[in-house]
Amino acid sequence: MMSDISAGRLLRSNTRGCVVGCHVSQQVPAFGSMIYIPTETGRIFGLVHNIHIDDDGLVRQLAAAGNVPDEIILDNRTNRNVPVEMSILFIGYADGERISHLLPPRPPLSLDEMYICDADDLRNFTSAGQLGYFRHILSNYEIPAGDLLSAHLQAAKTAHDEGGDPGWTNSAIQEIIILLRDNHEMMTNVLGAISNAFPASL
Repeated sequence: MMSDISAGRLLRSNTRGCVVGCHVSQQVPAFGSMIYIPTETGRIFGLVHNIHIDDDGLVRQLAAAGNVPDEIILDNRTNRNVPVEMSILFIGYADGERISHLLPPRPPLSLDEMYICDADDLRNFTSAGQLGYFRHILSNYEIPAGDLLSAHLQAAKTAHDEGGDPGWTNSAIQEIIILLRDNHEMMTNVLGAISNAFPASL
């Protein structure tokens, strides 16, 4: 069952990803969370790979003021439009009920809403195909691939364990090793990050 709580709206997008803006009081996804953006024919799936909180003139003044009362900090966060931006890496899409691990045919539009995937969404997406979406993560050198995969695998493991498929995680790690077999430096970095999350699996 899909969540019906919006986690933000698109600010800008391209073929490989997008940036979503939201208010700090909204349900902000964590780093590595899998999200979806509804389209006319289905959904676009992505991973949160960066969360950015901008400042402004008032925030700079408060930060430099020293001791700031808690009520002023709370008022600044809840009553003012504190800008939170999330960078999303696209990892696939659904056309109707068919899930593909290819990049979406076209990017979503400005002000489209973004939602956080639940356990069913995670299981359905990660079980489709042959884990081909890993290449979108591993081929993008501008993101922290090891940390992103670790966070994603932890969430996916919980979903698959609940769904009765505890072997999914080991299969996923083996696929990552295969994809990185010719890049030993990156393999060391990625598996080093994953080993912190799954020390018994490596």
